[in-house]
Amino acid sequence: MHIETLRMFCDLATLRSFSKTADKHMVSQSAVSQQVAQLEIEHKCQLLNRQKRPLELTSAGELFYRAARDMVDRYDQLNSEMNSLKSAAHSRINVGAIYSIGMHSLPEYIKRFMVKRPSVNVHVAYFISEKIYELVLAGELDIGLVAVPRRDKRLDVYEFEDEPLVLACSSKHPLAKQSQIDIHKLQMERFIGFEEGVPTRDWIDGIFQRYNVVIMPAMEFDNIETVKRAVEINSGVSILPRTALSQELAAGTIKAIEFSNERFVRPTGILVRKDRVISQETRYLIELLRGSKN
Repeated sequence: MHIETLRMFCDLATLRSFSKTADKHMVSQSAVSQQVAQLEIEHKCQLLNRQKRPLELTSAGELFYRAARDMVDRYDQLNSEMNSLKSAAHSRINVGAIYSIGMHSLPEYIKRFMVKRPSVNVHVAYFISEKIYELVLAGELDIGLVAVPRRDKRLDVYEFEDEPLVLACSSKHPLAKQSQIDIHKLQMERFIGFEEGVPTRDWIDGIFQRYNVVIMPAMEFDNIETVKRAVEINSGVSILPRTALSQELAAGTIKAIEFSNERFVRPTGILVRKDRVISQETRYLIELLRGSKN
């Protein structure tokens, strides 16, 4: 029995929809239906109650799903372990990070790691948060680094750095003369933020809600570099991690202003799949990254 057929059935059992399952596997609904029908023929039983909406599993279907889920999980674990062995054999660690962490926080840790493990190739790639979760769970990344990490029973999530958040504005902006600022001063200020779905956006929105501050959205982007460029040309202000502003602060194109209300921070985290076989080199890098909190 092909493992992908079992995977498709497990997704159908979870999604309860032929169309959603077909979309996920990038096949036609007919292909999904034919695969399930073939399973039913092979096992001489009905696995789905097709009269119900959404679809429901029969008693036999529930039994088959539990066994199929176990086989798929075991197969994925085997793949993960094999990939880890290959990675260890080639002395390579695959790290995925959101752009701001990968560019501004991670390099110093990689330098320290390379001093101790000069023969290990640490490959760093940049992705959006959701892609990092996906690749870590798929076993394609050894380590993921994200902002505002969420808990997942399939992942070990460790604390990384708490990044201080500051008001970022152009050196030409009227607020640039301030050494500190009350967050309420941003009331109805033109604000350059992150798009919906970006974890940092939700985190900053939570700060505004806590202080009952209403800003005026001017622009929204999916990455911190574009936000900084918009701030530089004085299109509005933003709240950003100070660690991501070092070049702009040195060049004098952006002013970073501390908040007087409290020390706002953006939490960041390290993601590792729970059932992944971790090489000695990867474990050392994880411990090095976790040392940021000690």
